[in-house]
Amino acid sequence: MDLVDAYLKHRFKWRPVDATFMGDTGHDHRLPPVGPGCIETELQETGILLGWAEDDDAAHPHDRRMILSELRMEQARLRTRPRQLNPAWYTGEAAFAVISLLLPQSAPWRSAAIAARIAGIPDFLAAGRNQIGETPVPSGWVGRARAEAQAMALFLREDMALHEAWQPDWAANNEAAAAAFDGFANALDTLPDADPACGAKHLELVFREEHALKLSPQDAVAQAEAAFARCTEELEQMANRIDPDRSWQEQIAALSRIGPQRPDEVTDSYIHWDAAAREAAETHGLVTPEQSYGLEYRPLWPCFARIAGPLYFLFYRSPPGLNPGLGSVYWVMPGASGDLSAHNTAMVKAIHAVHHGSVGHHTQNARARASASRLGRIAATDCAMGLAMPAALTLVEGWACHVEDLLMEAEGFYSPAELLLLKSFERRNAASVLVDVNLHCGTWTQAEAERFYAEEAGFAPARVHSEVVRNSIFPGSRATYWLGVEGIRALRRRWSGSTRDFHDSLLAHGHVPLAFVEDSMRLAGRLDA
Repeated sequence: MDLVDAYLKHRFKWRPVDATFMGDTGHDHRLPPVGPGCIETELQETGILLGWAEDDDAAHPHDRRMILSELRMEQARLRTRPRQLNPAWYTGEAAFAVISLLLPQSAPWRSAAIAARIAGIPDFLAAGRNQIGETPVPSGWVGRARAEAQAMALFLREDMALHEAWQPDWAANNEAAAAAFDGFANALDTLPDADPACGAKHLELVFREEHALKLSPQDAVAQAEAAFARCTEELEQMANRIDPDRSWQEQIAALSRIGPQRPDEVTDSYIHWDAAAREAAETHGLVTPEQSYGLEYRPLWPCFARIAGPLYFLFYRSPPGLNPGLGSVYWVMPGASGDLSAHNTAMVKAIHAVHHGSVGHHTQNARARASASRLGRIAATDCAMGLAMPAALTLVEGWACHVEDLLMEAEGFYSPAELLLLKSFERRNAASVLVDVNLHCGTWTQAEAERFYAEEAGFAPARVHSEVVRNSIFPGSRATYWLGVEGIRALRRRWSGSTRDFHDSLLAHGHVPLAFVEDSMRLAGRLDA
């Protein structure tokens, strides 16, 4: 057994739901092990594997570096912030243990595995509540767990029966699992609150070890503050050139009224702009769009409609890299009470057609599967709460945000007002660095972080609380969006070849930290000093 196989065996033992999302079907019947001694046992096994990785010189360099990073970070988390003490980890794993087997990427439906996971939920949640005990938990984590539990109980009792895989003999176990979710949520009421900050020391480890960043969290704040101020000024100048009588906020808000006017036009709009983005990227020599691996825009199945909001249910989810099939499904979400404003043309173009579809994550994921690094093919798998290996975030989210701006170089693709929207995205990503670092270093409380997002950064009010909770659970992750874009821009300025070659080379490395790509490009002699 080589190092990568040993790492995946270890990973799938402790996180079988990750295995399902990655396409390894051998664990589809299992839920994660939980109970007395589990944290200590996992920590011991992590240390043994880490010793192997430190001495191994046979694996691909990117695989070895990622395994070392992942194991060192897991050691730190198990010692200070174990996932087994976060109630939202239990609700997320239990929910997606089932949902992962009901997504199109898991067809044909594996009924025995679905039934086994449903049957295992009561014991899993009971063991989880015992594991947490009376340990103080941040109230935001508790709130997220409660919302997920309520949504999943409803799904098990009512909406799962709308899925084509449904079997009537699952009903009794579904009710038992739903009752377990209800009981788990109710049992969280007595938990004392805790500070959601991980602390400056742990955040520095995340920056240095997980993301291989050369700058400190404090350096990141200084740069992001300057970028936030610059973007604010640029937004005001851009808006004044378009219409001096309307603010940039008003001009962006007006974009919500431009788009499909009837529900039957929505999916066609996604398909149209996906094709337009591919054509623009190809015609202007920006990046080679993926053409051989399919992407189907499809209205969300009714069975998922009520869990899509409360759970980490993505409209585009990375394909299972170990078993990708011939293409992916991209869900077109229903509007609230017939409201089509969420499907306005500007958002469809920038977020759906570019960031996630066409030349964004879709092309990126397809190219990753040809990476020489085995982990580089699967590290960015979307799992129950986020990426399988957060180390890939600087390249993965850096690329998707960078490519939004890259399409600016295709003249005429965006309107002037849509360029305002993109600049607001850049400003928002800089703002996320400030929240991420200030929250975890204790400079801001959660309430102060929420106020900044709502009053200064311009986040939608309904999204503010959940965004800060996400920041608190995953230290350093939200900062990688802006840091990744800045890193890609810096590499592009030093690249010695064409624009298309740069971006194709970037994607060929797969899902690895951007710093690894920089090292490879430098060793290949493709970067200017």
